[in-house]
Amino acid sequence: MLEAKVTWSGGMRFEGVAGSGGRLAFDYPADKGGRGDVPSPMEATLLALGGCTGMDVISILKKMREPVTGLEIRVAAERTEEHPRVFKSFVIEYIVEGEGLKEANVQKAVNLSKDKYCSVSAMLTRGAKVEYRVSVVDKG
Repeated sequence: MLEAKVTWSGGMRFEGVAGSGGRLAFDYPADKGGRGDVPSPMEATLLALGGCTGMDVISILKKMREPVTGLEIRVAAERTEEHPRVFKSFVIEYIVEGEGLKEANVQKAVNLSKDKYCSVSAMLTRGAKVEYRVSVVDKG
């Protein structure tokens, strides 16, 4: 079982500690009464999505012995206007760098992450439209 503890630390700021000991703070943006120096809970959700799928893609590409030297994942999302303002659509863009990468293998790694391995993606995308984009940058 995964566990976490989140404690209010004043204003709209909360400090979270995961069962692993990892820490993460949450706050509102400055224009909504927060300090704006850490992610909001919804931004943290996007970061979790990018991190989850990124770990999958790197792991898969390494197993394929692809010469990946960089990976950037850009995640954008739209939310509904009515509360609870859930995510209604996502665009996940993967920018993969390496010399001599096989684009088919990069696409296969992304597909395996989205279709099989990324738990965060599986949860978030059940009720939302998702667009995946992949760019391969040959650093050779």
